[in-house]
Amino acid sequence: MVKLEEKYAQLDPVWDRLRTEAQDAVVAEPAIGGFIHTTILEHASFEDALVHRVASKLASVEISGQALRDICNKAIFTEPQLANAARADVMAVVDRDPACNRYMQPLLYFKGFLSVQAHRIANWLWINEQKDMAYFFQMRTSEVFGIDIHPAAKVGKGLMIDHAHSIVIGETSVVGDNVSMLHSVTLGGTGKDDEDRHPKIGDGVMIGAGAKVLGNIKIGSCCRIAAGSVVLQEIPPKKTVAGVPAKIVGEAGCSTPSIKMDQVLLPD
Repeated sequence: MVKLEEKYAQLDPVWDRLRTEAQDAVVAEPAIGGFIHTTILEHASFEDALVHRVASKLASVEISGQALRDICNKAIFTEPQLANAARADVMAVVDRDPACNRYMQPLLYFKGFLSVQAHRIANWLWINEQKDMAYFFQMRTSEVFGIDIHPAAKVGKGLMIDHAHSIVIGETSVVGDNVSMLHSVTLGGTGKDDEDRHPKIGDGVMIGAGAKVLGNIKIGSCCRIAAGSVVLQEIPPKKTVAGVPAKIVGEAGCSTPSIKMDQVLLPD
């Protein structure tokens, strides 16, 4: 009979890779072996490990880790796409972040990855009319990771947030698939409107450090937004924008800016 963990390994190459790396890490760094066992090796699936990690990070005196695990379990196993999106996020981080060379690193160490997974659960709670609990997840994610994503915001798969300090994503924001952003990015509004008021970011967009995209505007797929830019107007696909306020300064330079992560602006 095939053991449960072997069955999952056969079906889930991301989980298989995570476990293999974790086993090697325990041998190489026995001082953190207990942490790695608790976070990865004691679990039968990627879903179980993800639930444990998110719940453990968000646990507090207000709500226990066990209560949060129950909530996360319900979300993850009711909506399988949450874990599939997390797998895509792991691969995105490994592919695009030169400081990441192992699949286990995002799950163990990277607050950008963990905050996005907490948000995915908060969004599931929001959609299922558990809005107070969704707000609790948002609050704890902000307190623990320094990232503030409204639970109603829609975030695609394959998202990579590098360094992940001071990220703000507003309520009616939409972030497409395979987007990359660096620290101190804001997807915000421009006033006190309470309707659809936040940016819509297309697939494959790269948003540089400190960039602000404000208002109910669309950023076309495969654009580059230079570091420190303030974007106030709609941008067509495959363009590079820079400045305050941001203006189109050229083409994107490649078909997949979010994957190439090239932030150099060439002179005219």
